[in-house]
Amino acid sequence: MLLLGLLLLVLLASARLLRAQWMHRSLHLPPLAPGFLHLLHPNLPSHLLSLTRELGPIYRLHYGLQEVVVLNSKQAIEEAMLRKWADFAGRPQLLSYKLVCQQYPDLSLGDYSLLWKAHKKLSRSALLLGTRNIMEPVVQQLAQEFCERLGAQAGAPVDIYHEFSLLTCSIICCLSFGSKQEDNLIRSIYSCVQDLMTAWDHWSVQILELLPFLRFLPNPGVWRLKQLVAARDHIVGQQLRQHKEQLMAGQWRDMMDYMLQEVRQPRKDWGSRQLKEGHVHMAVVDFFIGGTTTTATTLSWAVAFLLHHPEIQQRLQEELDLELGPGLLASPLPYKERSRLPLLNATITEVLRLRPVVPLALPHRTTRPSSISGYDIPKDTVIIPNIQGAHLDPSVWERPHEFRPDRFLQPGKGPRELAFGCGARVCLGEPLARLELFVVLSRLLQAFTLLPLEGALPSLEPQPYSGVNLQMQPFRVRLQPRGPGAPRPGQCQ
Repeated sequence: MLLLGLLLLVLLASARLLRAQWMHRSLHLPPLAPGFLHLLHPNLPSHLLSLTRELGPIYRLHYGLQEVVVLNSKQAIEEAMLRKWADFAGRPQLLSYKLVCQQYPDLSLGDYSLLWKAHKKLSRSALLLGTRNIMEPVVQQLAQEFCERLGAQAGAPVDIYHEFSLLTCSIICCLSFGSKQEDNLIRSIYSCVQDLMTAWDHWSVQILELLPFLRFLPNPGVWRLKQLVAARDHIVGQQLRQHKEQLMAGQWRDMMDYMLQEVRQPRKDWGSRQLKEGHVHMAVVDFFIGGTTTTATTLSWAVAFLLHHPEIQQRLQEELDLELGPGLLASPLPYKERSRLPLLNATITEVLRLRPVVPLALPHRTTRPSSISGYDIPKDTVIIPNIQGAHLDPSVWERPHEFRPDRFLQPGKGPRELAFGCGARVCLGEPLARLELFVVLSRLLQAFTLLPLEGALPSLEPQPYSGVNLQMQPFRVRLQPRGPGAPRPGQCQ
């Protein structure tokens, strides 16, 4: 059956290619990469970057039955997403997207429209205005408790990704649902998010984009995904009902309260008048999906790089000691004063450059005919921004594959990383993610020295076939409390 499907795919793709060539015969299109199986490569971002040696930074390739355009340079990505953002702000409506969205379109996966703009504005306002007075105190408090909890198991091997994931899930729970939530709810949401992303990335779901006719056959992977979506919606729906019962006009305690107030008293523009409670539901889903595993993964990459570079860890701790003092009881640094820790800021930026969590972003769709770097881009073309490829471009970055935070120690003099995207589709949670990265790493390095487990350093290579997110290979770390006589980074006990 699969062999027959692949044969049918080749025949249909060939027919569509001939049709597209005829329709676009007068256009100057990007070069076409030969072959049909590029997206099965285990390290796709690196593979796509390698094709630039023969095809240049912009080219087309086959994705199932359609062609997509891949952007592999910072210049091309910024031209499309910043200078011509309105042309490239669409989102293709893939079958796998529809499986995780219900009555109302998901914010990250929804197509561009006035309603989508209103949905994004609502969600962004909830994050930046609805939590204006509580966001940083919540992150600081939970990061402090996180370090105290890890301090109680000092020296024992720690699955740091698991711990970071619970921390980021706790933060989103507090900001979305108010006050500190019970551990059972946090763990339920954490497990649901992890399982949902695993199910969504599974080949049995993703293959539906390559072989759409398979959606008519029994598929345990799709059935499992639908179960997890239902579990996700049950958790969020329960919170939504509780918030509606306790809502007081003109007051809010958290992001869900804020958004419910807004949809009950819509603004005058057309888009906001169409917002319903389902949009609040899906905005909260986006905060959890986009703000739990992604930030936890970036924090884990940071730990892995510092284990490989103990000299950078030592310099970071010296910077922290000079400004704040060592140990769990050291005073936290307000985020608005983060410029006092230039090496920490540079280290975070370098981790984001080398290991952007969503290395290929989410695909865009052209809303009208446009162009990039002189190439014609027809309407409804699917665009894949290769963020990781752009971050490894040797024409932009000196020795791009090396971990060198010092490259960012002169603000404004070097290029900016694109880990959160740019333009209309920039990551909604970027302000919160950057706050978490700064606060958690500063707290962690103040309190502990990060040591490898029995001298075994974690791999810096991502898991093959990572899916949407760039996943790490599992590792554990020892957290040695800092103090007199404690080992320095790079020293063994």
